[in-house]
Amino acid sequence: MPQGLNIAFAGTPELAAKILESIINNSHHNILRIYTQPDRPSGRGKKIQMSPVKDLALSHNLIIDQPESSAELDTTNELSNLDVLVVAAYGLILSDDIICRPRFGCINIHTSLLPHWRGAAPIQHSILSGDTETGITIMQMDSGLDTGDIILQKACPINKNDTSGILHDKLAKLGGECILHTLDSLMINKIQPIPQDNRLATYASKIHKHDARVDWSKTAVEIDRLIRAMNPAPIAYFNLNNTIIRIWEAEIVENISRTMHPGDIVDYSANGVDIATADKTIRILKLQLPGKKVLTSRDFYNGNPFFFSINADN
Repeated sequence: MPQGLNIAFAGTPELAAKILESIINNSHHNILRIYTQPDRPSGRGKKIQMSPVKDLALSHNLIIDQPESSAELDTTNELSNLDVLVVAAYGLILSDDIICRPRFGCINIHTSLLPHWRGAAPIQHSILSGDTETGITIMQMDSGLDTGDIILQKACPINKNDTSGILHDKLAKLGGECILHTLDSLMINKIQPIPQDNRLATYASKIHKHDARVDWSKTAVEIDRLIRAMNPAPIAYFNLNNTIIRIWEAEIVENISRTMHPGDIVDYSANGVDIATADKTIRILKLQLPGKKVLTSRDFYNGNPFFFSINADN
């Protein structure tokens, strides 16, 4: 077997950890350093937690660096002695100086078919927009935002019931496969990067909590996409009598009566909570009250048979 590349890996969340695990388990390349975000408070108790990438790196006794800012990254110029820096959802913007240090520069694993959905939240935006496919792009990093030349792309279908969580896991697996192929090709100098067509670029802005609020005046298809795109975070929600109801799962059902208005409760039973939209009805199948656990509509109805006696409030 030929000598592998000497690489560093920069990433933070679960997606990056799954890709790193694929490199560790399925390649002969030498991972000499891991860059990941500093440990931060998380969850209800705001306990300090390490990133999924750090957790994995520790289990494999890899060297870990957690700079607070881009200015603190690689202060000893160690990247200049490596072949490549692999980047996947790291969370820090790399300077031009850092990008050019490794022998083959820095390559990024992006969860869209660039130039479509450049930016922070490509998975969510692909579902919100009703795309039928997305994919993985391996990109040679430059100074722009996801503007570098394309090294490799592989498509992934988006199924009608896919949530962002489901799509995330599909793309993490595909990303691991793509980076393995890319590193092997890089080692034997068999890559031919292709410039992106900037005229086709779209932007996937960061998702905020307020983006997850359901607007019942939209169509059922649009609301269904929102619910799936916001799962597992930040989770779609609406107000009912000043109570936030989070929607974890729903489906589109029959057309509504002309006497119904968007936000009206059409029906409430063990089968679900049916709410009118601009055209059809959304049936909520899993929901959550503040501070409570997620329940199926059947379990919620059995414990709260009169809860949905008034209409949704936007």
